Amino acid sequence: MAAPVRQARPLFGLAATLGPGSRGYRAPPPPRHSPRPWWPDPEDPLTPRWQLGPRYAAKQFARHGAASGVPVGSLWPSQEQLRDLEAEEREWHPSLAAMQESLRVKQLAEEQKRQAREQLIAECMAKMPQMIENWQQQQQERREKEKADKERRARLQAEAQERLGYHVDPRSARFQELLQDLEKQQRKRLKEEKQRQKKEAQAATIAAAAAQDPAASVPPSS
Repeated sequence: MAAPVRQARPLFGLAATLGPGSRGYRAPPPPRHSPRPWWPDPEDPLTPRWQLGPRYAAKQFARHGAASGVPVGSLWPSQEQLRDLEAEEREWHPSLAAMQESLRVKQLAEEQKRQAREQLIAECMAKMPQMIENWQQQQQERREKEKADKERRARLQAEAQERLGYHVDPRSARFQELLQDLEKQQRKRLKEEKQRQKKEAQAATIAAAAAQDPAASVPPSS
């Protein structure tokens, strides 16, 4: 019996420390519910909106049962609400068959996308040798063109230097004007040469066609 007395001593000491005017904590009593259902006044502007709807009526029925006066049939959702619930369930909780079909369609689309990508890669790899050859040919043509332009420029400068004399500075305005005139004359000669070659090719084509079909070359008699 001595042990409980020793355990109670700290409690007496705490009460002595707090003083005679203090009191301990006392929990409030639990809320008491009315034994009968209570319905709010719909005309009162302070009445919460949710207490005027079916949610509050269902709560009263759950608490008081048949004594609440709430018809049991009114607690079930209407046809429109059922359709909305079914649509929501189909959207957020689809059936196993619907999920399997959706997964199958997704896998099929991914497989088709993968096959198309692999086919594109294969086609590009098949074209790669020809593309490399074309690129090398373009580079070779570019180098040859640059070399030809450099040689042509050197010939024109030599011709301009010969006309004006070697004592003239190539950077002078007079030398540059003569160089531009020589370039224009050369472009004109090249253009005339291309037109001449084109006319000769057309004449050769007409002659070859006439040789294959002599009757076509004979003019019709009047």
